[in-house]
Amino acid sequence: MDQITNVSEYEAIAKKNLPKMVYDYYASGAEDQWTLKENLLAFSRILFRPRILIDVSTIDLSTTILGFKVSMPIMIAPTSMQKMAHPEGECATARAASAAGTIMTLSTLANSSIEEVASTGPGIRLFQLYVLKDRNLVTQLVRRAETAGYKAIVLTADTPRLGHREADIKNRFTMSPSLTLKNFENLDLGKIDETKDSGLASYIAGLIDRSLSWKDVKWLQTITTLPILIKGVITAEDARLCIQAGAAGIIVSNHGARQLDYVPATIMALEEVVKAAEGQIPVFLDGGVRRGTDVFKALALGASGVFIGRPVVFSLAAAGEAGVRKVLQMLRDELELTMALSGCCSLKEIRRDHIVAEWDAPRIAPRL
Repeated sequence: MDQITNVSEYEAIAKKNLPKMVYDYYASGAEDQWTLKENLLAFSRILFRPRILIDVSTIDLSTTILGFKVSMPIMIAPTSMQKMAHPEGECATARAASAAGTIMTLSTLANSSIEEVASTGPGIRLFQLYVLKDRNLVTQLVRRAETAGYKAIVLTADTPRLGHREADIKNRFTMSPSLTLKNFENLDLGKIDETKDSGLASYIAGLIDRSLSWKDVKWLQTITTLPILIKGVITAEDARLCIQAGAAGIIVSNHGARQLDYVPATIMALEEVVKAAEGQIPVFLDGGVRRGTDVFKALALGASGVFIGRPVVFSLAAAGEAGVRKVLQMLRDELELTMALSGCCSLKEIRRDHIVAEWDAPRIAPRL
């Protein structure tokens, strides 16, 4: 493990360590997996315009997210069933995030409960919510998160049905009998049964409310005082509707390319959403981040921060809590170096003119 020099190297180790069904679940996307590849490749179509002869002897990566001071604009996205990657699962991830001084988001479909993760110690944590057919259960989950000290609800809005994930179908994906979905454990909803295709798809079909709409964002605001971030936004139209609905923030996400294939990479959708938000609420990026340079590009396009998912579960599978800590540290170090070499001493100094994207119109050099 000492020879690992970048985040992506953990995936190869995870592939060796994990059963094929589990690795494929974490790694795969929907249908042709075009968007899965694009989430990564699109970053390569953005180049830097670094400035020189700037004193970068001190670099400050700290920022404020939802009113909370964090050490860096790199946070942990909700990723389900983390005990399939490592026995300590989400609790190990929570400890790593806390040690790094950043935010962790717990999935509704976690193998560790809301309370178990809260018991790992202090930390800024968000709770990702799927709206279920049983609204009383939704209310219970939200209130448990409030009681346990979670700071916001992350509403996943792009999953009325599960995307067509062919790897899960071929593998007949199910969860090990030794694991449960802890937040549902006492409700006869904690197990994903084996089926002739994807057990997860069948489980979600029976659980998630397909009627979820904008009025339900208003409903959520009646059952909680926590801020609500809406995850799954990739268009300006929906960004404006998020603001109208009273969302506290937007997460630009295509669900790790696991829902609708042939949607844009999140980094390509980001600027459209940022412009539509007009600075009224923060916009975050989730998807495809593997380098500190990716983080810088997202910030230059207007993101207030980024969330990482697959790098967390792959590093967790490779080295447990220590792996997640190392991923966060590597991304932090790479972002700091990118800032220094671009002439930025703080996050607020990262501007749109520090990058040029392939989709930009021809640029006229600014006058000196």
